[in-house]
Amino acid sequence: ECGIRIGALITKNKQVRKDVMKFCQARLCPPLIGQIVAEASMDVSDEYMQSVYDEYLERRNYMIKAINEIPGCYSPMPMGAFSTVARLPIDDADKFCAWLLESFEYQGKTLMIAPASGFYSANSMGRNEVRMAYVMNLEDLSVAMDLLRRALEIYPGRTM
Repeated sequence: ECGIRIGALITKNKQVRKDVMKFCQARLCPPLIGQIVAEASMDVSDEYMQSVYDEYLERRNYMIKAINEIPGCYSPMPMGAFSTVARLPIDDADKFCAWLLESFEYQGKTLMIAPASGFYSANSMGRNEVRMAYVMNLEDLSVAMDLLRRALEIYPGRTM
């Protein structure tokens, strides 16, 4: 329920077209749980919706400011997502993300982020970029940003 990918499929194979059409038609109908959640969200008050909006705005602003205060890091301000793609002073985002999970720990905690290379069609792009979501509460985001800062200070593949 977090989005769809778009693209094109060109084939003369009738069986492939038939099977793809089944998939496309299935995708036209949202799953039951998505329908239930969407319907329930229509019954909330304007005040609640505003409080949720304000909370995510605060999370976004906090995380982007924290990232941009780390030396060598940059994140643009996301305008319609619950995540950002940030540039970090690292040699390879795939290696950095794996290193975080396998080798980094501070006070019993680590950080899980996604390398951004998979979001680009060109292999050379996103090499020093990661995708981070701001779906946690502010206290947890603060811990996550501290972990990122500490990890970058000791990461062997740091570029600055």
